Parts: sequence; structure tokens; C-alpha cells
Amino acid sequence: MSEKIYSTDSYARSMSASVMDTDREDRRVLLDRTVFYPGGGGQPHDVGALWVGDDELEVVRVTADKQGVWHWLEGDLPPAGTEVRGEIDWDNRYSLMRTHTAMHALCGVVWDRFQSPVTGGNMTPGEGRLDFDLPDWDASHKFPMEEELNAHLNKALEVQVAFLPREEADADPSLIRTKVSLLPPDLREVRVIDIVGLDRQADGGTHVHRTDEVGAVQIVKVESKGKGFRRIRLALAD
Repeated sequence: MSEKIYSTDSYARSMSASVMDTDREDRRVLLDRTVFYPGGGGQPHDVGALWVGDDELEVVRVTADKQGVWHWLEGDLPPAGTEVRGEIDWDNRYSLMRTHTAMHALCGVVWDRFQSPVTGGNMTPGEGRLDFDLPDWDASHKFPMEEELNAHLNKALEVQVAFLPREEADADPSLIRTKVSLLPPDLREVRVIDIVGLDRQADGGTHVHRTDEVGAVQIVKVESKGKGFRRIRLALAD
């Protein structure tokens, strides 16, 4: 398995690594360690580059499976055993980290007000949307919710990362804020993101250390997605 540096250090931008395997037909390499997030939970995969000596290879796609983290490359693939250096597109990653933390904060605000689960979500750098089962929604809720969300972000709440044994995580249903649990059945350790005092849930993505790094957020639009369901779109102000 690849060492997933991004899972414990979201601010790590680069790494040295060794190629464990090469899939020439699919133009991808498996690395023994990586800072590249492979995507999941609505957060897109990282992009960036690997270097073999002075030769730069663009990383255009990243995924993870039971073997580890695979990197799709533009250029000649290095063989197994090759030492490489990697670096993510930091501006893209940091914008996603801020966006992802903002979305978790929104989850906390919605849960506190309505105890409503998430039914879907997605994000791009600077923008995100979350779908909720919200039968009691009224248009008048939008502005107060935005004010409350920004008030929490301005508090500089600490964002903590923890890892729990699966049995312990399963015993705490509050960790699952989605309507249906998305945890793979064979997952033995659950990563938990805790915006202290606001939102705590199982999550594999990357986040900032404190909520004030997110900056101001705007709830751009609230859309109806069928009876009782709402899609809330948010955007970073800068």
C-alpha cells in the first residue's frame, strides 16, 4: 500500500517516492508514498507533476485502489524501482481545502438547525454544493444561515484529524452525516474530521487547520431538488 501523506498532512506539497508498479497500457504508475489526493467524497483529485531527474511528467489523474495510489502521467512512464520527486498544484489544492472545510461547516450549521442528512455533494476549487433532505426549508432561512456559517468560520475553530478503529466508528452513528453510509465494508480504520464545536464526521479529504483560513463564504443559491430536498450552493468570497 502507498503511504498516504495527504491523509495526515494536508499541507505537504511535495514528496520523494519510488515507483512500485507501472501500467503502460493505462499510462499510470503506482508510488510507495504520495501527497496527491486521489479524489473522493466530492473532492476532485490533485494535479501536479512528477520529476525523474530533470524530466517533468504531468500528473493528470489520480485514483486509489487496494494496491495503493495510482498516478496517470503525460510522457514516458518510469519503470518500477525508479526514484521520483512529486509536487502538487498547491493553489488548486489549497482552494479545495478551504472549500471542503466550508462545506463541512455548512453541514454543521444545517445539522444544528434541522438535523438533516446530506444526500449528495460535489466541489470545484472555490465552489461547492451540498444536497440535503430538508422538508422544513423556507426561503427566509438563507440569509440567517449564511450569517451563522460565516460567524462560525470567523471563530478560527480548530480542524482536527483522528483515526478510529472501525468498530468504534460504527458505534457512533453521529459520524455519518450522509443519509446512507458511504464507508466501504472492508475499511478497518475510519478517518474523522472534527471542526471543534461545530461538525464531526467521517471523511477522507483534505482540510485547512483552522476555519478562519476559509475566509468569507456566500450561499449563492438554494434550489429545490424535489419534494423536501434542497441543493445549497456556496462559494468562497475570494
